[in-house]
Amino acid sequence: MSIKIALDARLVAGANTGDSTYWTGLLEGFAKIPGDFELNLISNGPRPADIPWCDRFIWRHAPAKSNRVWSLFTFPSVAKQLGAQVLHTQYSVSPLTKIPAVTTVHDVSFFIGPEWFPPRDRTLLRATIPSSCRRAARVITVSETSRAEIEQFVPSARGKTVVTPNACPSWIVAVPKEVARARVAAELGVAGPFVLTVGTRWPRKNMELAIDAVSGLPDSYPHQILVTGKTGWGSQELGKRGKATGYVDSELLSCLYSAADLYLAPSRHEGFGIPVLEAFRCGCPVLCSSGGALPEVAGDAALVERSWEAADWTDTIQRLLDDPGTLETLRKRGLDRESTFTWEETARRTLDVYREVAK
Repeated sequence: MSIKIALDARLVAGANTGDSTYWTGLLEGFAKIPGDFELNLISNGPRPADIPWCDRFIWRHAPAKSNRVWSLFTFPSVAKQLGAQVLHTQYSVSPLTKIPAVTTVHDVSFFIGPEWFPPRDRTLLRATIPSSCRRAARVITVSETSRAEIEQFVPSARGKTVVTPNACPSWIVAVPKEVARARVAAELGVAGPFVLTVGTRWPRKNMELAIDAVSGLPDSYPHQILVTGKTGWGSQELGKRGKATGYVDSELLSCLYSAADLYLAPSRHEGFGIPVLEAFRCGCPVLCSSGGALPEVAGDAALVERSWEAADWTDTIQRLLDDPGTLETLRKRGLDRESTFTWEETARRTLDVYREVAK
């Protein structure tokens, strides 16, 4: 069955961390799978030059006075004019939408840990997501953990939430360790060994736990901790071993993963946790928390630290750095684990949802 889809493409190829990675990866998957469909990519901006593309994609530029006006009026109106059979957006579904809608909800951490969000964001999300899920024909999310939590906190999503897991972005590429270390030394001035943590510096990401844990290592360990990502909000001290790199491009990020002795994922909660897969692809062993879907994504390829105390993380980090055999086992398992997640599979599952809804 041929199907015409209208997709909110505003976050494709942006610098909005996991959200942009999801939409760009989804397009990458759609470009590679067979199928009789037309994907109308509707945005208030021009088409980015470097996004995945194929002859079934059509970019539709639809300007509006504001993002709010665009979401509420412009997007559903353009989708209707195009004769779309399915509309796909993220989080919000306009009450003016007359076309069967699919919405992607990555997680409901704003219900689980409201203190992790600025008051305005928390209030807006808690007020709008349940009504959007009620209006949607299907809710897509990215892990079984997230599906269960959505259905717990948003009763209107029960029975219509579908999992389409994320994958590692194609722009993350493993680099030989010595080459990666030389690049990190040249660009960031870090010549010695280090561990890495990546993400926007929000309270939910809990990076201070990783920073404090590395700061607690004995002086005989020369490791720094590199904190990579956007500034975000909330206070965060870097301690005596911390160095903030800010937001880095994909080539340098690949080098950071490839050069690090260990990747730390201390987040309080994740709907998925794409950086874990990024570390796996680059052969970097992973120590993660039990927050949200992280154990689900990691499987047996990472060590899960269930304590939230910095001293316990320090002990675990020290034990891992002293055990090359375990690090090598984690490295190999990570490479195998990452290969089981693909954007093609994400796209296939998403297309199945579109076809269900279009019926």
